[in-house]
Amino acid sequence: MVLIDSCGRPLLNLRIAITSKCNLQCIYCHKEGEEIGSCSKGTTNEMELYEIIRIAKISVNLGISRIKITGGEPLVRNDVCEIIKEISKIPGIKDLSIATNGVMLKSKAIELKECGLKRVNISLPTLNPHTYNNLTNGKIENVLSGIKSAIAAGLNPVKLNMVVLNNINVIDIPNMIEYARKTGAILQLIELDPINVNKQYYSDYHKFLDDQEDFLKKKAFRIDTRRFMHNRKIYRLQGVTVEVVHPIENSEFCMHCTRLRVTSDGKLKPCLMKNDNTVNIIGSLRNGASDQELKELFLEANQMRVPYNKEKKQ
Repeated sequence: MVLIDSCGRPLLNLRIAITSKCNLQCIYCHKEGEEIGSCSKGTTNEMELYEIIRIAKISVNLGISRIKITGGEPLVRNDVCEIIKEISKIPGIKDLSIATNGVMLKSKAIELKECGLKRVNISLPTLNPHTYNNLTNGKIENVLSGIKSAIAAGLNPVKLNMVVLNNINVIDIPNMIEYARKTGAILQLIELDPINVNKQYYSDYHKFLDDQEDFLKKKAFRIDTRRFMHNRKIYRLQGVTVEVVHPIENSEFCMHCTRLRVTSDGKLKPCLMKNDNTVNIIGSLRNGASDQELKELFLEANQMRVPYNKEKKQ
């Protein structure tokens, strides 16, 4: 069974934010669309381990087979490996991944792999230490060590998420492609989202990736399309793979969305861009709701999944 929304889109992926806390301060971070204050402090109403696992089990029973653990920074939770271990044991789960800034990955990569993690997305906006520190308030050496450890642990693929910022790191793209080629990672070039950043910042630093795509088209020996991942293009270059992620301004992004999110405080979030149509599943869970009642909340949230661009035009 696969849930289909009112626009005919299947629900295949669940992103579970297990915390809103983070050990970096990336000024471009969309924070999974959550309305929160300082991401270093996060919220105090995080879901407990058993709550996360129960929500994950309900989702898999409804046909969702791919789960990504997100944050904030998920590795700041002391029980992150236990969360991965318990989700990996759910019958029907086919893909279990994590999105991380990589700072703490060096010490956790092997254990995460042993607990059942399949792959990892690591935020890396540049290879320039000074630029990295300015963007994140962190040290790039920690992330590079984390990437090396993830690859050595057998997490596959390791994807590098590079949010492209006009006049800041566009010049770094060739070096990032070479680094991905050298390490065996996949590079994802991502346009800046207008989410949780102010209008002036978005206006100053948003960069359309048309020029980069034209370059990749000329260099690629094959171009694929990820049908169930926003129809994004995959460029197969000699020795390296580069994906290009256009955000919500691109109608293809919304029209081919197969995701539902769970916020760090336990709400089902149908759309990254909206916070006025969330479904409070954690409240029902804590009040003793049955599995069937929780399934009904998933069905409700799924029917609220409407392409943002389509809704915006109405």
